[in-house]
Amino acid sequence: MSKTESPVSPVMKKISEMDTSSAVAVAGHPIHAMSVHFPIALVIATLGCDVFYWWSGDEFWLRASVWSAGFGFCLGLLAGMAGTAELLLVRGIRSRAASWTHAIAAMMLLSIAGMNWGLRLVDPDAVLPLGLALSALASVFTGLAGWHGGKLILHHGVGIMVSDQE
Repeated sequence: MSKTESPVSPVMKKISEMDTSSAVAVAGHPIHAMSVHFPIALVIATLGCDVFYWWSGDEFWLRASVWSAGFGFCLGLLAGMAGTAELLLVRGIRSRAASWTHAIAAMMLLSIAGMNWGLRLVDPDAVLPLGLALSALASVFTGLAGWHGGKLILHHGVGIMVSDQE
């Protein structure tokens, strides 16, 4: 066996044979993959609003962060429901470890984002420092969940529809 050839694990061979096409899709386009962009952008925007509020003290950034955190959380819940449906309905997705890592990181992200929004609704004065810390933590979990979500698409072909048409 040459150094470029690696033995294929029988477990990985069996897993790679499982179908990973999307079960929750519109015209073949997976809803989860289409719906995650706004929550990601809004979580990062909330961190930006917090930094600008900390830097300037302008109340505008405080109000903007409430809206950003709220919409990020709500749209994240919708994306999470589509992702959970995919995880539960498609055996080929469930069988991959990266799916579970992605799901756990995303659920942690939603928990942090919900707490961040709730904090802003109940006690706007707590945005500094607790809200800023929650925004930073949510951004870290956004990166972690996104990394594993990208791994599912790029390395495992999850949700990718390949057609014979040119």
